[in-house]
Amino acid sequence: MNNFYKDILTAIVFMSGLFGFFSGEFIISSALFATATVASNIGTHRQQSESGTTA
Repeated sequence: MNNFYKDILTAIVFMSGLFGFFSGEFIISSALFATATVASNIGTHRQQSESGTTA
């Protein structure tokens, strides 16, 4: 999948988490925030490992 599409998917999950938080669904919004964070960090870690740098 293209990086642009991954960024769009991460943004959609994050915005869904915000909507869930505002509507009072705290458990669901926490899971969506965690999913967005993990997806974002996996992409960052993958880019660093491909370039040969380590964190």
